[in-house]
Order: sequence, then structure tokens, then C-alpha cells
Amino acid sequence: MTIKLHHLRPAPGSKSAKIRVGRGEGGKRGKTAGRGTKGTGARKNVPAGFEGGQMPIHMRLPKLKGFTNRNRVEYQVVNLVDIERLFPEGGEISKDDLVAKGAVRKNRLVKILGDGDLSVKVSITADKFTGSAKEKINAAGGSVTEL
Repeated sequence: MTIKLHHLRPAPGSKSAKIRVGRGEGGKRGKTAGRGTKGTGARKNVPAGFEGGQMPIHMRLPKLKGFTNRNRVEYQVVNLVDIERLFPEGGEISKDDLVAKGAVRKNRLVKILGDGDLSVKVSITADKFTGSAKEKINAAGGSVTEL
């Protein structure tokens, strides 16, 4: 025999009638209708976030403090003082060399800042340089390459 759509029925006992509360004391859910006895919840509807008169959490927390720019570009900074300390002999310096010496983390943008003085000749390759850093590197006889 084939099953037809009009033969389908829910399993016996799987469906029960909706409970209608507050319909007289004769029924199971008469009188208090599942609200217990006395108290705010028994007498009226209470908003979901109501805390019994205590200052609610949405009013205790601070409101709108600034914003975060989604297009912000963050650089890892290296000062000329650090370059002088890490590379006392000078020479060619790339981002990989800075990573190897532990000055920056790999796969991040690097910016060279002009804090400190440079006494050795270096040619540095990085993502960004400040004006003072470029001047000091060139003054020491080195060169700058921006990626």
C-alpha cells in the first residue's frame, strides 16, 4: 500500500492542546495562572531589562566614547637608536633583517623614526620613513628605499 499525504498523522501523544491559563479556579491553571503569589511579576507586565528599580545595566555603562577608524594603518616603529645598536657595522638592512634581530614582527608594516643619531652608513628598506629619519640616514652617507 502506498502512503498518501492525507494518511499522515502525528504520533499518538506527541501533540497536546494549548494550555489556556486564568480561566477560573476549576481548571489546573486558574487563580494565579502560573504567576506565583504577589510581587511585581504577579501584578503587571515587567520590561525584560527591568532590575527592580536598581539602575539598569544599559544606563550604568558609558555611552559613546569616540570611534575606531576602520581604515587605520598601524606600523611597527624602529628608531635610529635601535638600528645603531642592532647593526653597529652598518650595511644593507631589510625588513627581514629587522625581524631576525627581534626589532619587529614578521608580516607587519615597518616605519623608521628619526629618534637618535646614526654614525654608520646604512641603506634601509622599509615601508615608511619620517622626514627626520631620511635626513639623518642620508647625512650619515646611507640611503633609503620605501616599499
